[in-house]
Amino acid sequence: MAGGEMRIASISGLRGVVGNGLDPATVSEFVAAFIAESGPGEYAIGHDGRRSAEVFTAAVEASIRAMGCRVVSLGPVATPTLGWLVREWGLAGGVQISASHNPPEYNGLKLFQPGGMVLGADRGRAVLDRWTRRDLPWKPWDELGTSRAVEDPHCGHLKSIFQIVNTDAIRERCFKVVVDACHGAGGPLAGRLLRALGARVLVLGEVPDGQYDHPPEPTEANLQAFSAIVPAVGASVGFAQDPDADRLAVIDEKGRYIGEELTLAFAARLRLEQDTGPVILNLSTSKTTEKMAISRGCPVFRTPVGEINVVERMIAEGAILGGEGNGGVIDPRIGYVRDSFVGMAMILDLMARTGRSISELVAELPRFAMIKQKFPLPARIGTSTTTWLQDQTGTLTAGLPGARVDVRDGLRLEWEDRWVHVRSSNTEPIVRVIAEAPEKTEALDLCGQVARTLGIAEDSRR
Repeated sequence: MAGGEMRIASISGLRGVVGNGLDPATVSEFVAAFIAESGPGEYAIGHDGRRSAEVFTAAVEASIRAMGCRVVSLGPVATPTLGWLVREWGLAGGVQISASHNPPEYNGLKLFQPGGMVLGADRGRAVLDRWTRRDLPWKPWDELGTSRAVEDPHCGHLKSIFQIVNTDAIRERCFKVVVDACHGAGGPLAGRLLRALGARVLVLGEVPDGQYDHPPEPTEANLQAFSAIVPAVGASVGFAQDPDADRLAVIDEKGRYIGEELTLAFAARLRLEQDTGPVILNLSTSKTTEKMAISRGCPVFRTPVGEINVVERMIAEGAILGGEGNGGVIDPRIGYVRDSFVGMAMILDLMARTGRSISELVAELPRFAMIKQKFPLPARIGTSTTTWLQDQTGTLTAGLPGARVDVRDGLRLEWEDRWVHVRSSNTEPIVRVIAEAPEKTEALDLCGQVARTLGIAEDSRR
């Protein structure tokens, strides 16, 4: 990135600061490379509520049509809804314009393949290579594509969720629910879904205008004010989404931040009571879900971090559920995208079936404490973070003996009741260190040992 531009182009898509690394020309060419690799057909376009969304929507639509393909324009729509539409309507692919949890000055692209999944590694690398070479076969005037708008893109997704939960049982409870939609794409469908399930709903930030009331990532620090609202209005549960609504954090009836890690655990408890089968988690996801699945005789498979890695393993194993610890529930009955709406419906179903409050459900889960830390990517690492981490394996295992070592995605060390995972982010120039243990102090100590051994703690203070 020349001149200090803030942009990350990867096999996962494109993300950057608007006007300083991300502009309509860059977006247009990246999408053209995607279309050239994907082939002819019809492509859906959606976006979250960011102020820059409409500018980039115009660029994306122009690019798709200039490549001779047809556009299905969805407007502001959640990422899981776009994925559902791509699969159910048999589209050639889709483009979601969003920077997920990043601050408002960012935007980006998530690219979808047929089947409603984000791009796999091979296709992603092919798009990157074509974009780098600027091998973009624009069409002449008489071969340009067309565009059509969809009046209600949410309807089908909504109806499909009703098919996997006990709607009558949920409606009988008349739950009071508060949602922080963060002025993102999830607000309209969240309100519509919960009202249809008989809930008394208060949706904060329901209008997808990008006017964030707090930093948009649904972390405990960012949701302190929202957490206080839940008990203040007498709600049974609080749900917080990120701007493109593929992540879901939970607040209990007492205003306690339960977080994103247990979102998948709640969904897994419900799903495992309905059926048995493989469960797929990434390497940074809590052992809580794993322990529940194993106790019910269900195999658990771990994958490198990244939605597509989980999805591809789910398909290969015929999994009944998968997901990631960032609040991303993936239910193959709905689609192969992390889905906050599925998470909401399954949690309400679990509450209705058990008669338990959120705090009581938490108390019944296997108990672990997780610590997530991040450090600036040390300059001394250069571009090969994977090689650097693999080179540290001997040093780390000498200081932390007895661990099972996994180098598929950075470096993960696992013992019977704890683990630590260190890896570089795909979307930010940082190193993530995540640890889980029976007690918070033990997880903190594990993170600290790894950071000091790798020297990244010292780098973070410079």
